Amino acid sequence: MSSVEGEEELLIGQAELWKLIYGYVDSATIKCSFELGIADLIHKNGGAISLSQLASGIVDASHVDSAYLSRLMRYLVRKQVFSQHEKIGEETLYGLTPKSRWLVTDSDTTLAPMMLLQNPSPLCAPPDGFVKEGGPWDKASQNPEFNNVYNHAMSCTAKLIMKALLPHYTDGLIDSIKTLVDVGGGTGTALAEIVKFHPHIKGINLDLPHVVAIAPDHAGVKHVGGDMFEDIPKADAVLMQRVLHCWGDDYCVKILRNCRKAMPEKGGKLILVEIVLKGDGSGTFGEVGLIYDMLMLLYTLNGRERTEAEWKALLKKGGFPRYKIIEIPVLVSVIEAYPE
Repeated sequence: MSSVEGEEELLIGQAELWKLIYGYVDSATIKCSFELGIADLIHKNGGAISLSQLASGIVDASHVDSAYLSRLMRYLVRKQVFSQHEKIGEETLYGLTPKSRWLVTDSDTTLAPMMLLQNPSPLCAPPDGFVKEGGPWDKASQNPEFNNVYNHAMSCTAKLIMKALLPHYTDGLIDSIKTLVDVGGGTGTALAEIVKFHPHIKGINLDLPHVVAIAPDHAGVKHVGGDMFEDIPKADAVLMQRVLHCWGDDYCVKILRNCRKAMPEKGGKLILVEIVLKGDGSGTFGEVGLIYDMLMLLYTLNGRERTEAEWKALLKKGGFPRYKIIEIPVLVSVIEAYPE
């Protein structure tokens, strides 16, 4: 077996392991759809139904967010729990599949009661203390044990991402970048790897005070406790990895504008390391991206994984109208963006 084939097998194995780690997302999304009564609504309609019909038919429909419902249905279509049909006008239609027919309550053979028994923690009611703008950071600040576990997990994935990114992104960290600030950089693991690979760069790691308080020393990296909504240290370029997906668009725009202020008037660069979502879940990590989108529904108020079109619109609002996407052999991509 060639080294290329071996690397491809490892990548596939990584993607499959992500799916196993987050296997509870499948059962949580199915239970959420049941509690919303989606299968019953389609069944009572006698055939495929539009998103607006679903939204209006849900009990207490005034509290239904159509954008969230659309993301839920996108995931469940990918898992073949529901089917997706051609659009009528501007709306996609959703139908039942052999899987979701077992969720219809008006049936002698429904499996809904067993599903309810086996799934005590639905997507509709996530764990207390997690559903906030930005995710579980508040819980980390109040719980030292969880803070350590959370930061260790972030450090682990950061190292994995940098191992894939650095050999494929050499042009992006050229000599003109003397200083690089990692916004929301955790304990500085990613920045330490970058500085090790590009020793000409001076690294500034910005994160909340309780995070940097336990950050180890890294050669070439300065830790700064602060708030990205207030001020970002000046640097030639700004790096953010897996930060913006935790926040709604309005908050992201505020963060992006602060990033713009931190850069020089000319030659500044924003480097985002984020999932660029493919709606159909195609590609080695495509389905994992959709899983993460469901996790954002579970753990944040307005966070989401975004498609290229959604990233483009967000970057433009934040003052970065030009961008390019660089694919790397891992779950995320590099989005290199430039200010006006």
